Amino acid sequence: MHPSRLHSCETGLMLRLLRLLSTLPTHLFRSRCDLLLENLALRQQLAVLRQRRPQPRFATPDRLFWVMLRRFWSGWKQALILVQPETVVRWHKAGFKAYWTWISRHRALPGRKPVTPELRQLIFRLVAENPSWGAPRIHGELTMLGFDVSERTVLRWMKKAPRSPEPAKRWATFLSNHREAIAAMDFFTVPTLTFGVLYCFFVVSHDQRRILHWNVTRHPSSAWVMQQLRQAFPYDYSTKFLIFDRATNFNEEVASLVKSLGIQPKRTSFRSPWQNGVAERWVGSCRRDLLDHVIVLNERHLKRLMREYVRYYHDDRTHLALAKGTPAGRKAGTNPVAACKVISMPRLGGLHHRYDLAA
Repeated sequence: MHPSRLHSCETGLMLRLLRLLSTLPTHLFRSRCDLLLENLALRQQLAVLRQRRPQPRFATPDRLFWVMLRRFWSGWKQALILVQPETVVRWHKAGFKAYWTWISRHRALPGRKPVTPELRQLIFRLVAENPSWGAPRIHGELTMLGFDVSERTVLRWMKKAPRSPEPAKRWATFLSNHREAIAAMDFFTVPTLTFGVLYCFFVVSHDQRRILHWNVTRHPSSAWVMQQLRQAFPYDYSTKFLIFDRATNFNEEVASLVKSLGIQPKRTSFRSPWQNGVAERWVGSCRRDLLDHVIVLNERHLKRLMREYVRYYHDDRTHLALAKGTPAGRKAGTNPVAACKVISMPRLGGLHHRYDLAA
C-alpha cells in the first residue's frame, strides 16, 4: 500500500476513535427517557420512509407527533433527519392558528342573549307611541311583559329608533314659507399658524343668501355676540325670525336682545345642525373655497381673507339655490358670439376667477 494512503487511513481511524471517545460519556450518562424518545423519533421517521410514494411525506398525524415531541423533549433536533427543524416550527405555528380558529368558532358568547328582531320592533313601537317616555318607563313595561333585557340595552335601541318625518317636514315648510323673513347666525373656528383658534361669527339671510354681518374674535362671549347683533340689525325691519343653535354664548341674554330688536328667536334642537342648514352650507362653502387652501397667520390676516371672500361670495360666485345666480344679482350675458373674447379676473389671490365678455 502506498505510504500516503496508509497515513490517511490511520488519520481517519484516529479521528473516528476520538469522536467515539468524546461521545461515550454522553451516551453513558444519558437518561433512559432520552434514549426511548430518540428511538421513538427514529422509528417514526423510518415508518415515513417505508411509505410507497415517490418521496416521503409527513401526514397530519406525523406532523402532530413532531409538534408534541418538540414541546416535551429538548433534544428533538438531534433525532430529526428527514426535515429541517424550521419545518417543525412552522407546523407548530400552523397548528396554533388552527387551534385558536376552532376555539373562536365554537366559544359561547358572553353576557346576555342578543336582542331579537321582535323585541327590537317592540322597543321601537313603545318609543313611537309614547314620545315622553324614557328608558326606565319602557324597561319597566318590558319587564312586566316578561322580557329579560337590561335598561341600558333599551336605551341603546331607543337611540336607534326611527323618527317620525312629520317634525322635519313642518320645519322645512316653515323655512320655505318664511325665507324672506328668516336669518341665521352661527360660529365656526379657524386654526392659526401658532396653533391658536379664532372664532368667525356671521349672520346670513335665507332669502338671497347674503351675509348680513360677520366678524372675527378670539373670545366669543355673549356680550360680544350682543354687540354684533346690534350692528347686524340696526334698522332692519324685514327680518322676523333668527335661527341659532344652543351654544353657551347664545344664552338667554342674547335671546332677550333678539326679541328687543323685534325678531323672534328660533333655537334648533339638540344635535340637529340640519335645522340650520343655510348657515352650515355657508360654513362648508367658506372652508372649501378659501380656508382649506390657506394658513391663517393671525386675526388681522383672517379678517382680510374673509372680507375678500364675502365680496367674492356676493358678487361673483354662482349659487344652486339662487338658480345659478349671485346674492348681489350678477347680470348674465346674452347671445355671445363664437369668436367673442372672454377675460379672466382672479379672485382670492387666484384661487378662483370671474369670467366676463370683453367689451
